[in-house]
Amino acid sequence: MQKDLIRHLRDPNLIPPEKQTLLSSIAGQAAAMNMPCYLVGGFVRDILLGKSVNDLDIIVEGDAIQFGESLVKKYGGKLTPHTKFRTAIWHLAPDTLDLITARNETYINPGALPTIKPSTIGDDLLRRDFTINAMAVRVDGEHFGELLDPLNGQADLEKKIIRVLHPRSFMDDPTRIFRAVRYEQRYGFILEHSTLRLINSECFAILNTLSGQRIRHEIDLIFTEENSLKILLRLSDLGVFNRFDPNMPKVNEKYLVLQNSIPPAEFAISVDRVLLGYLLWLLDSPVEVVNALSKRLDFKSELSKAALAMVQLKNDLISRKDFKPSAWTIHLEKIPLAAIYALWLITNEPALKEFIVRWRHVKTKSTGDDLKAHGLPPGPRFGEILSQLRSAWLDGKVHSFEDELRLLETLIR
Repeated sequence: MQKDLIRHLRDPNLIPPEKQTLLSSIAGQAAAMNMPCYLVGGFVRDILLGKSVNDLDIIVEGDAIQFGESLVKKYGGKLTPHTKFRTAIWHLAPDTLDLITARNETYINPGALPTIKPSTIGDDLLRRDFTINAMAVRVDGEHFGELLDPLNGQADLEKKIIRVLHPRSFMDDPTRIFRAVRYEQRYGFILEHSTLRLINSECFAILNTLSGQRIRHEIDLIFTEENSLKILLRLSDLGVFNRFDPNMPKVNEKYLVLQNSIPPAEFAISVDRVLLGYLLWLLDSPVEVVNALSKRLDFKSELSKAALAMVQLKNDLISRKDFKPSAWTIHLEKIPLAAIYALWLITNEPALKEFIVRWRHVKTKSTGDDLKAHGLPPGPRFGEILSQLRSAWLDGKVHSFEDELRLLETLIR
């Protein structure tokens, strides 16, 4: 097994050569300091699955801050220490690398954040969420490539199952429910039977006590996944959303399948995948529901503003059907482009596309200086006239600079 892992660790198709060089530097320094050093968690899981990895999750048995300081001294870069948890971030352009002190965790109350203290790699693996994430590969010195698998995570990988480490796992941290389903759908695995039974009313009760920020973080991660729709449907089938909040919107397959839609080149916009996922999920929700969820899940300002503007615009679409391009533009300019794009994906409303592609780019040829040159004193009238000129362009009343100048002279008179 060690030979197989060494081969994986040196495979450029799995680990980019520059990451292998970085890993070699870390391993060499750990050996020089007689400090056992390990790659852990998702790195080991994905390497064993033959998937390429880019992030190195490093744990040392010892003081990670001291270890990081020695790396900076030898290889350069900058260290950001977190003394409370004895962790550090090593910034060595273009990489940033988390250095973690092996530790154990205890939960004073179900759902509470854990109490942490330094410990061994064995204890560190025991604190993890699932067996497939509770493996480590040692990388220092002659131990390079040794697998630590105290909970038979490799066997569960081969069986394609997600298994928690102990019966109170979801009680200690109910956000693990979201992660369990993420892994299940990402890899095409299944939740092990006894693990599935632990997703019940007891852990749902704890889930309801968690902060909105913790829940939103897990939903953010779902929307980064390729199979986000399947993950949401599975969580919905398990009753997670209804038990968390009865107002949570239903998962609309017709809408959410469009999360993978990249804006056409002619739109000349990019839309954040996570933001688009939320917007498509919330699109049919009443304004009051979006407001309530925004508060409960502690939405960031960008998401809250876009979601509210989108559902309000959706409600207004019928009444705005006969609006002129200028009226559309004045209204839509106040709305985030991501919200307009999300609504266009569902409605195919031509005005929304026209705004994104053309109308928002329309400008007058005349400027404030031109108005001054015509003898108009600076003041609110400047903005009114320029707005009227732009509306004339949008509504097809002027087609050239000469047309605009004639209209300008009329407006000034």
